Amino acid sequence: MAAQLSFHNVTLGYDRHPAVHHLDGEVAPGALLAVVGPNGAGKSTLFRGIVGILKPLTGSINLGGLDVRDIAYLPQIADIDRSFPISVFDFVGTGLWRHTGMFGGLGRRERDVIIHALATVGLSGFENRTIGTLSGGQMQRILFARVLLQDARVIVLDEPFNAIDAKTSADLVGLVRHWHDERRTVLAALHDMDLVQAHFPETLLLARGAVAWGATPQVLTADNLGKARRMCEAFDDTAAPCADAAPHPEAA
Repeated sequence: MAAQLSFHNVTLGYDRHPAVHHLDGEVAPGALLAVVGPNGAGKSTLFRGIVGILKPLTGSINLGGLDVRDIAYLPQIADIDRSFPISVFDFVGTGLWRHTGMFGGLGRRERDVIIHALATVGLSGFENRTIGTLSGGQMQRILFARVLLQDARVIVLDEPFNAIDAKTSADLVGLVRHWHDERRTVLAALHDMDLVQAHFPETLLLARGAVAWGATPQVLTADNLGKARRMCEAFDDTAAPCADAAPHPEAA
């Protein structure tokens, strides 16, 4: 079976300083993969590379025939400007842009789909609220609702369960499991090792480079976790930039 995602000697970074370096590996279609590692390990940088926000400094990322527009991306809540005066309904509706265009009108069918997505994540009746009035858990639910509307074969979730209550986490884990049952490819950056061990059969342990990648029980060992911590602590952010790569302004 051809890989859904493949990484060939990929180095990603900012101003030519690598944050993820020399990554090789493959993600199979329908995989449910946790990406874990200490703070500063490069998890968000890797995801930005997958969805096309960052261009590789070296190497390549193969999307298995997909365009980056075919990948649903859930960023960290901290990356969302919640002061922007947009309603929950309109925010979730941006998940339909691939089908309607940024300025495409919403017909009855599209409106029904948005309302159904909000009901699926437990936020019926929130359509006219502005996103700035939501709690952290409610905001995470509408991010999941937007991903639902994208109906993508590949789903990339950056810290989807961070700083939310147990009920919200359980509900959203259920959605991830549902996507996995539908044979969608799901990658999630996570910190909760108990959650990873309970729900994610495969894990990439990242510490700027791959420490281990494979079945979760074989990856999340004390030796591997200790090695990842030491690798991140030893990484020199003042190291010389990659000599053979030009800077990418969009990576800043």
